[in-house]
Amino acid sequence: MSALLEISGLSVEIMTTRGLINPVREVDLTIEKGMAHGLVGESGCGKSVTARTILGLHERRLVRVKGKVMFEGKDLLSLSEKEMEKIRGRRIGMIFQDPVAALNPLFKIGDQIAEVFTRHFGDSRAAAKKKTLELLERVGIMPAEARYNQYPFEFSGGMLQRVVIAIAIAAGPPLVIADEPTTALDVTIQAQILDLLQELQRELGLAILLITHNFGIVSEMCDVVSVMYAGMIMETGNKNDVLLNPLNRYSKALIDSIPSRGAAGQAMRTIPGTPPELFDHYEGCPFAPRCETTMGICRSKRPQLEALAPAYGERHFAACHLPTFTFEKEAIGD
Repeated sequence: MSALLEISGLSVEIMTTRGLINPVREVDLTIEKGMAHGLVGESGCGKSVTARTILGLHERRLVRVKGKVMFEGKDLLSLSEKEMEKIRGRRIGMIFQDPVAALNPLFKIGDQIAEVFTRHFGDSRAAAKKKTLELLERVGIMPAEARYNQYPFEFSGGMLQRVVIAIAIAAGPPLVIADEPTTALDVTIQAQILDLLQELQRELGLAILLITHNFGIVSEMCDVVSVMYAGMIMETGNKNDVLLNPLNRYSKALIDSIPSRGAAGQAMRTIPGTPPELFDHYEGCPFAPRCETTMGICRSKRPQLEALAPAYGERHFAACHLPTFTFEKEAIGD
């Protein structure tokens, strides 16, 4: 395994009309080459802000960022806007949550995809069109020649998402960030989009950072998963390690709240309370006010992301003062 993207100590402060907010707090995250990494958490926990920070999509005069985002030997946070323009699309692709907002309604679909080839590779319009037609067919948009000259309003939601995926992979980037790529789609179309992403990952050897709140998607698509809460990474590790044996109390509560087939007629399990406000400053664990096993240290000292029980997985890390262990000692060879 070799790291493609390494985030260390990433903190983001954004000035708003209500004051300074802290949507991302000391995040450490590693994306391996060719791997699908799921970033999971409740709405508002900082997932999308993390993604946009990687690509430098914030209004710089209103945002203060600390830490490092290392990609191919460069700290993306230290690059100028002109340098980042060479990274976006060419080395890191982005699939936005809302394809309607991501596309320009005044330009034809084909022209918006072809721009990737003319901007990043200097292709002629004819060469760019030829590549675009091939790409449209590759993502399942046919007949490509007719679709090339259509506008976004002539496409369904699922087809627009395919267009956005085509733009994200057009330049052959080693990393694609997919921010809730199936949120606005019905279940059948969701499955088609996920199948397409998996197929493209296998064919192109892509690394994918998949941002979602759906553990079902993580279970289906990802190799590694990180659980985020209140701007912090609470747990990270191999998909099976985290989903089957969560060590962090928040991770466990989140997974326990997933409805199961055998629970018909039973009350759904929920997490009491609400997430902290982004304005809040806290000394201890952000989940402490909602946790059923809170101790004094949980409110006074922030837990660090570390390998709490190596026997559960060499690459399984969690930030918790009182981790939940589900294996018996005999089962882990102690």
